[in-house]
Amino acid sequence: MGKRLFVSVDLDGLADEVRSLQEPLADTAGLRLTDPEQAHVTLKFLGDTDPERVGDLVAELETAVAESGVDPFEAHFGGLDVFPSLDYISVVWAGVRGGHGDRKLTALHEAIEARTTAMGFDAEDHDFTPHATVARMDHAGGKARVQNIVTNTDPDVGRLRIEEVRLTESVLGENGPEYRTVDSVSL
Repeated sequence: MGKRLFVSVDLDGLADEVRSLQEPLADTAGLRLTDPEQAHVTLKFLGDTDPERVGDLVAELETAVAESGVDPFEAHFGGLDVFPSLDYISVVWAGVRGGHGDRKLTALHEAIEARTTAMGFDAEDHDFTPHATVARMDHAGGKARVQNIVTNTDPDVGRLRIEEVRLTESVLGENGPEYRTVDSVSL
């Protein structure tokens, strides 16, 4: 049995800010809020992975981080948007404000994408948009409310110093996924 893995930048220390951003969305029909304590930006979803590959994977992540040329940096999170569109909402997310953090996260993603696809992991099938998922839409019951909040508010989450990327395991439990850090790579 493999581990369900992804590579992330975690929003450590911003859980209260994520929680306050989620408050207007609470109790919306069809909308499931994510755990603010587990907020993160997924740089690469790896999926079901043989535990014996973890050592090689961490080594490749270290190489990717070095190749990206990204040193520790500050990212500013805020705003609300949706995937795939306001007409059909699947995910509600907070983004990265300003190009600096956006460019750094994209550079990390591209370097990690190149190294992991060379290892045989599936390539991404969509453009990378740095974001932290704050809610998932299970049905369209509260769609109009979500559209209104996303269109008419511009919440601020806050600034975060990004110093590492993490190899994270997603363990599905009764109350949704629980994320565990398998290893981390310093920038």
